[in-house]
Amino acid sequence: MQNMPDLEEAVRLQYGRTAMSGLSTQQQGVRRVAEAFGYSANDLVAVPDEANLGLSCGNPIALASLRPGETVVDLGCGGGFDVLLAAAKVGPIGKVIGIDMTPDMLDLARRNAVTAGAANVEFHLAKIDSLPLAAASVDCVISNCVINLVTDKGAVFREIARVLKPGGRFAASDIALVRPLPDEVRDDLAAYVGCIAGAISIDAYREGLYVAGLNHVDVIDTGADLNAYSLVEGQAACCSPGVPGDCSPGLHQQLAVVLRRYNPNDFAVSVLVYALKAG
Repeated sequence: MQNMPDLEEAVRLQYGRTAMSGLSTQQQGVRRVAEAFGYSANDLVAVPDEANLGLSCGNPIALASLRPGETVVDLGCGGGFDVLLAAAKVGPIGKVIGIDMTPDMLDLARRNAVTAGAANVEFHLAKIDSLPLAAASVDCVISNCVINLVTDKGAVFREIARVLKPGGRFAASDIALVRPLPDEVRDDLAAYVGCIAGAISIDAYREGLYVAGLNHVDVIDTGADLNAYSLVEGQAACCSPGVPGDCSPGLHQQLAVVLRRYNPNDFAVSVLVYALKAG
């Protein structure tokens, strides 16, 4: 596997291409991925189609129990899918903050927020292991299939604990390992960018949150089929729309190659993660 800066740049590049790929809920495969990981038909029609890129591995909003007036931060907000769903729940006196390190994703998220008429959201270009937020300023932190992409997960967990108010909560969906990956998958860049090779075990996930200072940690296997990602039919052409001269395969295409060699359900699971900050 490449070193950390190379991995980070690969993630940023590939997710930037995905932001410009034209994927949306209008495509059956993208819609089926969201449904496979816990989103309802009502969820899908509540936000602009372009906010859903088929990148979810669960539905953290269903776990977060968001209330009107709360401040929520979404780590790795992508096109704004969960940000906009959360914005409706916290209402006009609440606020949702999207964090992403990919400029093209943030551009897409901002356009989707305008389309949705969501005035209670804001977006920041930043890495999720170094948040531009004050300590004890957030009621709830959510994330969807992103923490597995960060090499220093301990730093992410510490940032979550830092920005949460006493009594605040963390609700996320992610990928976790149930057995070691084959070397071919562990060292495959497409598998890393596709949220598998960078995953840690359920026990390591739980321990990392406790070490960061969070309590009542629960990491639950959802039983969802990870092969759902292979259903996405977008990015079928060689060149990603809007990226002149770029003829590299899309994110879902690269991951599909890995999935044809190995069944990810043999090694990894979709998990829902919940934790509280004391107080």
